Amino acid sequence: MKKFMLLIMVLSLFIPLVKAEDLKLAENAKSAILIEASTGEVLFEKNADEKLVPASMTKMMSMLLILEAIENGVLKWDQVITVSENASSMGGSQILLETGEKMTVKDLFKGVAIASGNDAVVALAEASYGSERVFVSHMNKRAKELGLKNTNFKNPHGLDTADHYSSARDMSLIAKALSKHEKVFEFTSVYEDYLRQNTDRKFWLVNTNKLVRFYDGVDGLKTGFTDGAGYCITATAKKDGMRIIAVVMGEATSKIRNKEISEMLDYSFAQYKIEDLLKSKNSLGKYRVNSGKDEFAEVVPKEAATLLMKKGDTFDDVSYDVDINNLKAPLKKGDIVGKLNIKGNGKVVRTVPLTINKNVLKINLFELFLRNVKDIIIGNININ
Repeated sequence: MKKFMLLIMVLSLFIPLVKAEDLKLAENAKSAILIEASTGEVLFEKNADEKLVPASMTKMMSMLLILEAIENGVLKWDQVITVSENASSMGGSQILLETGEKMTVKDLFKGVAIASGNDAVVALAEASYGSERVFVSHMNKRAKELGLKNTNFKNPHGLDTADHYSSARDMSLIAKALSKHEKVFEFTSVYEDYLRQNTDRKFWLVNTNKLVRFYDGVDGLKTGFTDGAGYCITATAKKDGMRIIAVVMGEATSKIRNKEISEMLDYSFAQYKIEDLLKSKNSLGKYRVNSGKDEFAEVVPKEAATLLMKKGDTFDDVSYDVDINNLKAPLKKGDIVGKLNIKGNGKVVRTVPLTINKNVLKINLFELFLRNVKDIIIGNININ
């Protein structure tokens, strides 16, 4: 374990500390939660683990799987999809897809992210996993991987279905995972656009999330409404390097929903700030890899190492310990190889997983023999 010390100079300002409870945040919502995205710290919650109908906020998990499919090469943005009868038959919000119609993945994703198209999300689900049913099974698998405890999906769109539920906390965790894919904001931040340009079926897309237009910094993520769910939203905004995720569920009207989510965002940006310690590309040194084709691997934070602080609060010093596992090839970029324990004023305030900056293959016996011969020749016989 290695120990490092950082000094953070913070200007101490007199800022009145206001409790979320005093402001009666999300007073009309059935449930709500407010988190900072990089740390996952909860700033406010109300019935956050209650199982409720998520409506079209369901599509956040769908978008996460679709983006991962694109990043893994299963889909391509310019790939043309032929719309199935199943996809074109979806009710509720839609982009009026017709059976047999051809549309690119990019335009379909646009239809999901901006206009909440049920038909578009089913078309993408089928294209990425072969069928809607298999896609939904992967939604639930991904939910378990994210540690969601009060979520079960029955469809990729969010229309009211028996045993389809989630919670405000789980929605915020999906949003946290989705927000790591910056590409999504190129779509969810758009207020209006068009599909089928220069045709007689030109379709106007208007973002269901009006806060994108009317609240500075909001660039996503997903609204929802059904008779069973009421009005819901998972909204995110970024200011001064800090991304906030706010969720309300079960609101009576869209006006109340937008008002209460705006108040939650106002509270966050007025009271909190982010201190950046290490970026995800910052090297923490090279460590030996047993049986590795490369003898050493460069260790980096898997995500940015940040601290959430109340405005006006200070740390006299910040230190961190690097705790690395016994590294053994093969290893892939993204594999967790240890942890970074961040301490403020002597107390652990956050733990960040560590990974390596490139893949390390396992060395074969002949390569290992040549390496040992080389070590003997140059006198580097102590390789531990």
